[in-house]
Amino acid sequence: MKVTKQKRHRRIVRFYSACFGFREPFKILCDGTFIHHLITNKITPVGQALSNILGGSTKLFTTRCIIAELKSVIGAHSDSFREASSLITARCDHEKRIPGVECIEEVIGKDNSEHFFVATQDSDLQKKFQKVACVPVVYGLRNSLFLSRLTKSQRELAEKNEEERLRMELKLLEKMGNKESAAEVTSDAGDTDDGLDDRAILQQSLTNRRSTRRSMGVVDKARFKRKIAKGPNPLSCKKKKTPGNPSSVLNQEHKDDDNASRKRNRKRKRSRKSDKPGETDS
Repeated sequence: MKVTKQKRHRRIVRFYSACFGFREPFKILCDGTFIHHLITNKITPVGQALSNILGGSTKLFTTRCIIAELKSVIGAHSDSFREASSLITARCDHEKRIPGVECIEEVIGKDNSEHFFVATQDSDLQKKFQKVACVPVVYGLRNSLFLSRLTKSQRELAEKNEEERLRMELKLLEKMGNKESAAEVTSDAGDTDDGLDDRAILQQSLTNRRSTRRSMGVVDKARFKRKIAKGPNPLSCKKKKTPGNPSSVLNQEHKDDDNASRKRNRKRKRSRKSDKPGETDS
């Protein structure tokens, strides 16, 4: 996976985690077209491939209607049917089998309370869920998997949630008796532009709060120190040779020579007697 693609996917996953409460292990609801695409393009193991694009552990789900649909279309002995049967079965209260598309729509519902990622190759189903802000869509192209980009409606919903969160913070400040701090936040936003609407005022107040936090030394995100080039390891370096006084070196050499000569002179010469018997000194 390319680095840019990986960064984009992680950014989208962080968006859904922050705005809609998606948590690990991520639950992925797979339909028959997606399972068949994985098997035909040999994207295995399936769980590992999906974990790579989402950046976290995953659980794969399907429904009884999708399994029955695969069995009727492909057959009970196909690899796609066996793979679908091995997945976790999400609850669908259908006594009779209905099309897989309709079954997925009913399981997701209006607000996706179970926080499912929908994995499908059906283009119509992809477009339909992309209009719903709280439903991320996973699809495949050949032997690669992708996570659908954020739409304009999803970004607008995120801004709306941020505004509501700010309003709740102001209400909490007022309830806790910190009316002065709440008044300062609203006055800072009101003094800048009097003709702005509520949305612009809240956005301006949010930026003012961030600037004041920076001025007070409060950091919003963790900052990492830059790596600075360090010196060599002192244990791996040779010691420097300190140049001594040349006269002292010469004196030391003379002393060493005198000591050596003295040692040689101390050897005692021994006279050896003749080995012939009967010879005496005259």
